[in-house]
Amino acid sequence: MIRAALLAWALMTAPVAAQELLRDFGPESATETLRLRSTTDIAVLGPVIERFLETRPGLRVAYEQWGSNALYGLQASDCAAGRAGADLVISSAVHQMVDLVNEGCARPHRSAITATLPDPLVWRDELWGVTREPAVMVYNRDLVPPAQVPRSRFDLLDLLRPTESPFRGRVATYDIERSGLGYLFAFADSMEATTFGGLMESFGRSGAVATCCSAEIIDGVTEGRYLVAYNVLGSYALVRARRDPRLGVVAPLDYTLVLSRAAMIPSTAGQPRAATQLVDFLLSPGGRVALEQALLIVRLEDGDSTALDLGGAAETLQRPIALGPALLIALDAHKQALFRARWRDAFPETGGAAP
Repeated sequence: MIRAALLAWALMTAPVAAQELLRDFGPESATETLRLRSTTDIAVLGPVIERFLETRPGLRVAYEQWGSNALYGLQASDCAAGRAGADLVISSAVHQMVDLVNEGCARPHRSAITATLPDPLVWRDELWGVTREPAVMVYNRDLVPPAQVPRSRFDLLDLLRPTESPFRGRVATYDIERSGLGYLFAFADSMEATTFGGLMESFGRSGAVATCCSAEIIDGVTEGRYLVAYNVLGSYALVRARRDPRLGVVAPLDYTLVLSRAAMIPSTAGQPRAATQLVDFLLSPGGRVALEQALLIVRLEDGDSTALDLGGAAETLQRPIALGPALLIALDAHKQALFRARWRDAFPETGGAAP
């Protein structure tokens, strides 16, 4: 049974929540339709879905793009009601996905391909990590001199320390009240980094901005409203940097969080066979190539052409966010309350936003 607080919130919000975008892939004459709900931008994952469908003329994919918190609430509500909805869910807010699996909202699948996954990328044969994306810092190349580009969290602290710093009020990050991914990255930092307390203090003292989502943050940096943004999802940043020379991307050299979006087949799925086929495709060599082309798999090693200006990445200490019960700590009600209170001290204007 889903915990009472989550269920009450899910039932309250799901009826009014709406998907951000809808798009159908595949022929109208298809005899089967797989409903995919994902936090991934359709423009990013769409070409991968098209590649999957190339050899499946009888299948159509109805793609629903959602915000992470709304998707979490909807799936919890569907699960509690035993209601058919999505056939496959892919979310970047992997702590929420672990919670759904833990509450019995997923069905298992094991194949020769899933059996090869390392332990951090699979849990209970019900949750699979299908991408590899770093949390990065981005900056405006036209407005930030090369000597001031932050290469680590320590560099960012140094930029924000002076009272007359030009970076005051012009550093942005995710609003953890509105972004499940933003909450996950911030919570992972709090568990990982000795710099977290200093960053929170510096963000508050310097008037840093917490805002909703990757596209808005990246737009703000390229347009010059922000000089630097912290903990931005690297896949979206690199896609934009490929076509906009104003955007620079840095994998922090003290450590770099690496996220694997999690895929789950809901227990109420109406098309589980098609869902398992898509999972296996995403984990197959052909699927990995398609995901790399979409920059949903980012290699941080030297010589990787997709890394653009991630200079020095071979020295980066990578910290993968493993799928498993440890992520449930991030959803503990008491810890969440303390963490959000600490966040609001640094970003008081974000208080009162949606959970």
